[in-house]
Amino acid sequence: MSHVIEYPCVQPTEHRPRITPFPMESMRPEWLAILSRIPGDGLKGSGFPRNVLGTIMHNPETFGPFLEYWVSSKSLMSLTVREQELVILRMARLYGSNYVWKHHVPVAKEFGVHDGQIDAVRDGDYAIFESAKERALLTLTDEMMERRTITGGAWDEHRGALSDREVVDLVSLISQYVFFALMNNAIQVTVEEPLRDVQGI
Repeated sequence: MSHVIEYPCVQPTEHRPRITPFPMESMRPEWLAILSRIPGDGLKGSGFPRNVLGTIMHNPETFGPFLEYWVSSKSLMSLTVREQELVILRMARLYGSNYVWKHHVPVAKEFGVHDGQIDAVRDGDYAIFESAKERALLTLTDEMMERRTITGGAWDEHRGALSDREVVDLVSLISQYVFFALMNNAIQVTVEEPLRDVQGI
């Protein structure tokens, strides 16, 4: 079943971000230590989201606790990193966030999502996924993004594929990345040069 929900793709209307990110040299050692715990390599090195993190650093009092929550969530959620990446990509597609999409396509590939599955996430057609759990995660992401809730029919159809903890973690994951997407869209955070050629949404 295809879930094609049309949200506008948000493109920057200015040539530079509305708020200048702090440089990574401003990162405190304890913040770098937290970020080193991110699973995999996709969000490190050339994929490091320095522009959005540098923007959030404008409030240093909350930045450290936010990083701890974000990184710990990625490591300790009941959802695998692959499952998280499928949800993040779908959320990015529906929220019109090229920044999130371009950063997470390489991460998704690192954890076993192939090009055909990425196209399916973009198009909202989940028949390619053999896992009932992955189909449930993507369909319920659509529900929450489109309806701001999960309707009774979708709940009854897909609830059996997820544990209570997985449902809670799914809602938490979507809320985290809505924050990132809204930050990027509203402040017009620019995509870093190494990721410019990644196909967008």
